[in-house]
Amino acid sequence: MKFNLIFYFFLIGLVFGSFFNVVGFRIPIQSFFRHHRSHCPSCDKQLSWQDLIPVLSYLRLKGKCRYCHTSISIIYPFVELFTGSLFAYSFYIFGLTLELFTALLLISLFSIIFVSDMAYMHIPDKVLLVFFILFLVLRMLQPIISWSNAFLGGISGIVLIGAIILLSNGGMGAGDMKLFGIIGFIMEVEGLMVTFFLAVISGALLSIILMLSGKASRSHPIPFAPFIIFGSLTSFFYGDRILIWYIAFF
Repeated sequence: MKFNLIFYFFLIGLVFGSFFNVVGFRIPIQSFFRHHRSHCPSCDKQLSWQDLIPVLSYLRLKGKCRYCHTSISIIYPFVELFTGSLFAYSFYIFGLTLELFTALLLISLFSIIFVSDMAYMHIPDKVLLVFFILFLVLRMLQPIISWSNAFLGGISGIVLIGAIILLSNGGMGAGDMKLFGIIGFIMEVEGLMVTFFLAVISGALLSIILMLSGKASRSHPIPFAPFIIFGSLTSFFYGDRILIWYIAFF
């Protein structure tokens, strides 16, 4: 029975992932309400239902538009699988609890941000505001941490990244700062710090690898949101274990 529910959550995640692709690609360029139906961004042809089946349509069309044969970004199936897999995993970990909804909201936020940052190097304020309000409402329904700890975590996230922006002369963006504020609000100071260090370490390692291979340079920065997402989700699911492992060294 639980396996069936896990599979259902995976399918639900695939569908939501498809929608999050639309939000992530359209919101930053103010086109979310201009196109009511999905369309090809290259030829502007309206897509039919058979072009919109998560993952399967991409595979069936071999990654190309049915009409103009322009390559479809790999981001589309990746985000669909990312969202579906994490929706299913969240249900497996938390079951039907309010904490599950925290996980689903977090995954939803990250799916949209991943798309927008990869496509435009931009984290939309509108998306952050909507999800912050949703997290506020959820914490009212399930105050598993005190409000003081939540707001301390949020303020710490803003101050931490704000200081980095000032000291590095724009090494990170205002969107990163606001995102860390939300992460701190959800996961408190401890989870925030685990997120930060995992994001920095993973980002630094990949940047070094890409620069050594000639695929990146200092003049062409890479999106940092994917590393924040990696750090946040790792911290959300395994933060306590990581802290215990770290403390064991001292």
